[in-house]
Amino acid sequence: MMLYLMRHGLAVEAGTPGFKTDADRALTHKGRRQLRKIAKAMKKMELEFDLILSSPFARARQTAEIVAGALKLKKKLKFSNALAVDGDLELLLRQLERMKPAPKHLLLVGHEPSLSHLMSILLTGNSRMKIDFKKSGLCKLEVDQLRFGACATLAWMLTPGQIKLMT
Repeated sequence: MMLYLMRHGLAVEAGTPGFKTDADRALTHKGRRQLRKIAKAMKKMELEFDLILSSPFARARQTAEIVAGALKLKKKLKFSNALAVDGDLELLLRQLERMKPAPKHLLLVGHEPSLSHLMSILLTGNSRMKIDFKKSGLCKLEVDQLRFGACATLAWMLTPGQIKLMT
């Protein structure tokens, strides 16, 4: 399995008027603009996904929708509360293990620190690895047998700036 992790784009700050809860916080205009460029680069990289699974929080949902739209994969977009802020990573992995047929190319869109913890668990078996996962960043993990523990190899990790250079 090729497992891609993407952090949501730039969002309005917590406490911004008009956004009652953390789940409501949307992407900023700059965040949407940046993600359109990143999605264009992802298309140029010829990335394709069998499934795009996103946190239902507004900023992650909007990130996933921009990517899915650019790659013409809107029908492959789904949401999981396990990817929400403070989501349950073990539950997420159980959900993924139960999928039939198992996706071969999967994009997960979520939040920090959950994505870094997931990456650390899949690479080392614990969540202590320090990872600077930037907003709108993207990484690719190669996974032989998905499970909670060390089962992946880091293929690459790109910052938003690096991705935009590809357009």
